[in-house]
Amino acid sequence: MEPPGSVTEKLILWGQGDEAALRDVMPLVYAELHRLAAGYLRQERTDHTLQATALVHETYLRLRQVDRTDWKNRAHFIGVAAGIMRRILVDHARRHAAQKRGGSEPQCLLLDSMQPSPGPDLDILALDLALDKLAQDYPRQAQVVELRFFGGLTTGEAAEVLSGNGRGDAISVSTVERDWRFARAWLHQAMRGGAGQTDLTE
Repeated sequence: MEPPGSVTEKLILWGQGDEAALRDVMPLVYAELHRLAAGYLRQERTDHTLQATALVHETYLRLRQVDRTDWKNRAHFIGVAAGIMRRILVDHARRHAAQKRGGSEPQCLLLDSMQPSPGPDLDILALDLALDKLAQDYPRQAQVVELRFFGGLTTGEAAEVLSGNGRGDAISVSTVERDWRFARAWLHQAMRGGAGQTDLTE
């Protein structure tokens, strides 16, 4: 297995316009993406028709359409891929809108634990809508959710990705942890009709 630096080097080449570099990257990260996809799908309804391999393949096809990006490292790539998986699952859920909603409150189990792990009752559409609203006022906090919950990154890895975005000073692990707690509370209220009642205190 090649060292992680090899992935970064290939990502840089891809970002510079070398389309063949993406094909070189995929075998190096495929197992990681497949585990991520399988983890997502375990939380979906039992009759879900999308399989992990198909989800990874669709992610690859959409990655090929990504404009040139200043890739930072492997964690950055996985975070972007996770966001793409999010969009695929949301699109898939919308196409299968027969999903029963009933009158119960939408579930958001990431709010009940510091571990970014969804549960089988997670309403992915409600979470997606709430996350888009969060991003309007708190883009960094929304990205933390994207990286931690959808990307499965640790707080340290998320801090590394956020620090490489070229938006200012380096982001510390403690800042990511604070953002994660705030985002969970904000989403908890938003998914229950109370968005905007939580304020962010730096």
